[in-house]
Amino acid sequence: MNNSIASISEKKRKSKIGTFFRTVGSEIKEIGTTFTRGSWQTRVSYLVPGLGQLLRGQIARGLMFLLLEGGLIFYIVAYGMPYLSDISTLGTQKSGYNDFGIMTYGDNSFNILLYGLLAITAVFLVILLWRINLKQNMKTDELIRQRRSIPTNKQDLHSLIDSNFDKTLLALPVIGIFVFTVIPIIFMICIAFTNYDATHQPPGKLFTWVGFDNFKEIFSFGSTGFGKTFFTVLLWTLTWAFFATFLNYFLGLALAMLINKKGIKFKKMWRTILIVTIAVPQFVSLLYVGKMFAADGLVNTYLLKWGWISKAIPFWTNPTYAKILIIVINLWIGIPYLVLIATGLLMNIPADLYESAKIDGATNIQMFFKITLPYMLFVTGPFLLTQFIGNINNFNVIYLLNRGQPQSMKLSDNAGYTDLLVTWLYKMTVNDSNYKMAAVIGIMVFIVVAVISLIVYNLMPSVKDEEGFQ
Repeated sequence: MNNSIASISEKKRKSKIGTFFRTVGSEIKEIGTTFTRGSWQTRVSYLVPGLGQLLRGQIARGLMFLLLEGGLIFYIVAYGMPYLSDISTLGTQKSGYNDFGIMTYGDNSFNILLYGLLAITAVFLVILLWRINLKQNMKTDELIRQRRSIPTNKQDLHSLIDSNFDKTLLALPVIGIFVFTVIPIIFMICIAFTNYDATHQPPGKLFTWVGFDNFKEIFSFGSTGFGKTFFTVLLWTLTWAFFATFLNYFLGLALAMLINKKGIKFKKMWRTILIVTIAVPQFVSLLYVGKMFAADGLVNTYLLKWGWISKAIPFWTNPTYAKILIIVINLWIGIPYLVLIATGLLMNIPADLYESAKIDGATNIQMFFKITLPYMLFVTGPFLLTQFIGNINNFNVIYLLNRGQPQSMKLSDNAGYTDLLVTWLYKMTVNDSNYKMAAVIGIMVFIVVAVISLIVYNLMPSVKDEEGFQ
C-alpha cells in the first residue's frame, strides 16, 4: 500500500516536471516559429518591442510597449546595475573615518539588497513584456494572413472599457499587491539568508549572505540555538489557536441556539448586548482587562478586600494562570461574532428536518449531532479554517493583554511563556533588531499556516462534497 502511494506521488512529481519542461520547450519553439513565419514588422519587434505595432499604425499599443520596456531598461542601466553588481556580496566598502578624520560613507547592504531585487524584478518584467509583445505581433500576423482587419487605435482604447475592462480594473490592484506585498515578502525571505541584526546594522556596518546558517540555528538545541524556544512557542501557538477557535465556535453556537429557542424573552436585547460588545475597540478593552487582572488590579483588590484570598493571585506572572486567563478572556471577545453568524445560519436550517426527526423519536441531543452540527460545520468549515489561521497570527489579544509575559530565562531572545510566533517575531524585530531570525520565524509561520491550510481544506466536507446539502 505504501509503495503504491509512493509510486503515485512519484509519477505526479515527474508529470509536473515534464509539464514544466514541455511548456518551456513550447514557448521557445513558438518564439522561433514567430520569427521565421512573421512579417518584417514582427521581426523588428524582437529588437525594439512596440516598433512593429507602431509601423502597422497601432500607435497606442506600440507606445505602451515602447514606453514600458524603455522605462524598465533605463532603470536597470541607470540605477539598477550598480546594485546588481554588488548583490552577491551585499557590499564590501565599510563606512568610517579616513586618515584626515573625514567620514567616508561606504556601501549600504540594505539598499543593495532592496534595489538589487527591484532591478532583478525589472529584468523579469522586461522579458515578460517582450514575450507579450511577440504574442501580440503573432496574432496580428494571423489576422493579416486571414485578410481580416487589425484593431485600430480607437478599438484598442475602447476595448479597455469594454471587452478588456476586467484587465483595466485589475491593473492597479495587481500592481499594488506586487509592489506592497510580493516584493516585501521576497525581501524578507532574502533577509533570512543574511546576518542582518543589531551588530550588522547599515549604513555604518554591512551584512552579508550566510546561507542556511539561520535555519540551522532555529532548529539547534545548543546553548546558542533557538530550537527549544521555537518549539515551545510553536506548541503554545497551536494550542492557543485550537482553543481560541473551537471554544469560541461551540460556545457561540450554544449561546445562539439558546437565544433563538422558543420561549426565550428579550431576544433583541441579548443580541444588542452582543453587538455593543463587538463595537467596543479591542485596543481599549484588552488594555483595560489586562490591568484588571494585574497584581494590584481591580480583581485582586476586591478578592483581598472580601477575604476570599490571602495574597494576590499571580494571573500574569504564573505561566499556567496566564495561558488559561488569555483563553478565557478571548471567549468574551470571540463569542459575540460567532453568535451573530450562527443565528443567521440556524434560521436557514429547514424546519422540516427537525419535525421529521421528532416524528421518528429523535431526542434534542440526537437532532443536534445529526442535523444542526453537520449543517453548521458544512457551511462554516472555511470560516473555521480562517479563524484558526487568524488565531495563529492573533497579535492583538496576546500583546495588548500581557505582552507575552511572563518572561523566562529558559527561553532565548526575550520570548515569554504566552508569546505566539508572531509576537515573538515582533519582539525580535522591534526590541532586539534581530532581523535575520525574525525573517526565519516569518518563513516558519508561513510554512505552518500553509501546511495546515492545505491539509484541512482538502478534508472539509464543503470542499469534498459541494452539493451535499443542496
